[in-house]
Amino acid sequence: MITKRDVLVGLLGAASALGVAGAAVEAKPILGPTVFKWDEMKVTKTPTGEVRSLVKQPTATVDELEMHVTTLNPGLLSHPPHRHVNEELIIIDKGECETLSDGKWIKVGPGDVVFNASNSLHGFRNIGKTPATYHVINWSPNKELAAKK
Repeated sequence: MITKRDVLVGLLGAASALGVAGAAVEAKPILGPTVFKWDEMKVTKTPTGEVRSLVKQPTATVDELEMHVTTLNPGLLSHPPHRHVNEELIIIDKGECETLSDGKWIKVGPGDVVFNASNSLHGFRNIGKTPATYHVINWSPNKELAAKK
């Protein structure tokens, strides 16, 4: 005879096993030395231009490294100003843009580098008459290493 306790224990065990299996499926390998070739990057059209997504996975020192190259059409905002815990660099390749940094919109162009600090309000817009292309390098801290410091 199966009791309510047996059913409860079975359900808890199944849920636990599914959670472990789900975590194992989602875990991505540590990124090692890699070269991203421009001609091999997949271009995805977006409502504001296009994006070339390069990587979104852990490295030896951060929980997640995300890199992409965005082409933003003239007169458009990449997305509304926002905040997030991760930090990022934006390296402008082509075009005239403005970045929201420390509460001010600042003009940036080819060769300029923008650092968006953790939890800082930031935004990005193309103020030029041609598409703007910029590289984004975004990382989330390695929580295990941070806890040891």
